[in-house]
Amino acid sequence: MLMKSQAHMKTSLVISTYNWTEALELVLKSVLKQQVIPTEIIIADDGSKMNTKTLIDTYKSKFRIPVHHVWQEDSGFRKSMIINKAVAKAQGDYIIQVDGDCILHPSFIKDHLRYARQGVYLSGCRVSIKEAYLERLFKTQKIRFNVFSKGIKKRGRALHLPVLSTFYKESNGFNLKNRGCNMSFSREDFIAVNGYNEDFEGWGREDSELGRRFYNYGLLNRRLKNIAIVYHIYHYEKPKDKLDENHQMEVDAVKNKTVWCNHGIDKYLSE
Repeated sequence: MLMKSQAHMKTSLVISTYNWTEALELVLKSVLKQQVIPTEIIIADDGSKMNTKTLIDTYKSKFRIPVHHVWQEDSGFRKSMIINKAVAKAQGDYIIQVDGDCILHPSFIKDHLRYARQGVYLSGCRVSIKEAYLERLFKTQKIRFNVFSKGIKKRGRALHLPVLSTFYKESNGFNLKNRGCNMSFSREDFIAVNGYNEDFEGWGREDSELGRRFYNYGLLNRRLKNIAIVYHIYHYEKPKDKLDENHQMEVDAVKNKTVWCNHGIDKYLSE
């Protein structure tokens, strides 16, 4: 089913964050430079301190679109919950989701909307910014990169060639590369599977389990190669003490062909 045309589609950009204002500021700067601006921005904040709110309030005046700050108390890694709360608040027909440590290519929003439609979820490209480059990155406030830029790895992914993206078609198979740092979907499809499973606490597998339920629901997927690029700022890995438990929940979703999660977005939709 086709959605509204790009010109009339309401788009919500959801940015997840937690206590890293230096990175979030670069992400917001990169949103300001987008060739296509979303209808609204929603910062999904998993319990950051007051300096994050101060930064967001500063940037609200720089945008001509609404910038919403959805915050929850810090009680460990609860990304599934805060994304659900953000999408419940969203006014957009279409959700584009990124992490607050991923700088956006100038055509990032435009690239996602190029292939946006109901019944399909999209996943874009991620280029890594090296740890050794962080001091220079934050000192220069750099938000523009290309395949020849210093400080990046997996640089082949930085090649922005929209014509090549046309060779990658929609698929009815499961997308192993689906990541919450660079994905998009119709809000209606997200609600149909009850969004993220909030039984996931602690890092790991919440994105892929959502992808499993998208697949079980019958959604197609499309990988956005050579377009929809983010530049992921290096950070130390989060604790993986819940990874085995979370992995088992994904395994269960496959085994049981689960579509609907019991603890999801539905409880926020009536608020």
